[in-house]
Amino acid sequence: MISISLCMIVKNEEDVIEGCLSSVCDLVDEIIIVDTGSTDQTKAIARKYTERIYDFVWIDDFAKARNFAFNQASKDYIFWLDADDILKEKDRAKLAALKETLDPNIDSVTMNYHLAFDEFGEVTSSLRRNRLVKRSNLFQWVGAVHEYLAVWGSILNSDIAVTHSRLHHENERNLRIYEKRLAQGEVFSPRDLYYYANELLDHRRFEEAIRYYEKFLATGKGWVEDNILACGKLADAFHHLGDQQNELRSSLRSLQFSPPRAEFCCRLGYLFLQQNDINTSIFWYKVATQLEPLKDSWGLVSPMCSTWLPHLQLCVCYDRLGKYELAYQHNEAASLYRPNDERILQNKRYFLTRGVIGHGCQGDAVN
Repeated sequence: MISISLCMIVKNEEDVIEGCLSSVCDLVDEIIIVDTGSTDQTKAIARKYTERIYDFVWIDDFAKARNFAFNQASKDYIFWLDADDILKEKDRAKLAALKETLDPNIDSVTMNYHLAFDEFGEVTSSLRRNRLVKRSNLFQWVGAVHEYLAVWGSILNSDIAVTHSRLHHENERNLRIYEKRLAQGEVFSPRDLYYYANELLDHRRFEEAIRYYEKFLATGKGWVEDNILACGKLADAFHHLGDQQNELRSSLRSLQFSPPRAEFCCRLGYLFLQQNDINTSIFWYKVATQLEPLKDSWGLVSPMCSTWLPHLQLCVCYDRLGKYELAYQHNEAASLYRPNDERILQNKRYFLTRGVIGHGCQGDAVN
């Protein structure tokens, strides 16, 4: 059986850190907490679980803080979490089993990262990350902001999921770091261009975000998943600016980097639906229904776009064309995934009382 060091960097996480540590403390052999300047009860709470608490003077560099934490580890493998991450019970059981059976020749174990959920608790956004790595390989974190763990060797893609349960975050922190680096004359890497553009978009600085997404894509050196997401985020920025033409161009631009993905098919379907081009909208939503959900993707995945959502939207489209039987069929297909969705139930009632046609089908707006 392997031994595991849990390594975390934290700051002012009193609201979430106990939930994180309590979900994993009995599965790891040591817990290392690196505090970057907490002024609340974070360290006091952490001391209930470990004495291995270190102070690290914050220097606007997440990778250096994480590498410092990794350097304190002493067990076979290092497991990392953020303070607002947890392991749910089924994933705790999977990690316990993995600890018993993991081949020590494995260099890194990847896990799903569940980022967002719908009202039924189903995952709406997820990606995959290297989570458990062999300590003797001395893997390093890279990047001051939106850092990544550079690994190599034998990789095991597990079905374990880490669940993100963020309650709060410092909205300005990452943006400040990027703009400080720019002011110092630093030339951004393609990855930095992409993530800086994301920060600008999050802060509704749409014109600047567009400029930096274009700079990123113009390098021709971006990771393919970032290229694809940049197209979607460009479309988001143009949408907020009311520029439908460039929103459409940005969405179609994703096809330069990948065959059609369900997320973009639904985006295009919605865009044409808003323009009342129903037949073109139907085309893209039908394509989405024919695509399998991405498995083991390192990019951001929205499972709803290849399951219930395009069927629900096709219900709306066919209803507008007066093709009520087809609309009904697609509503039924959507109900297989979300039998308790009130929109789908309302559509069923609508079809049962077709005399009240004016009410129309209830769909879901996706940008």
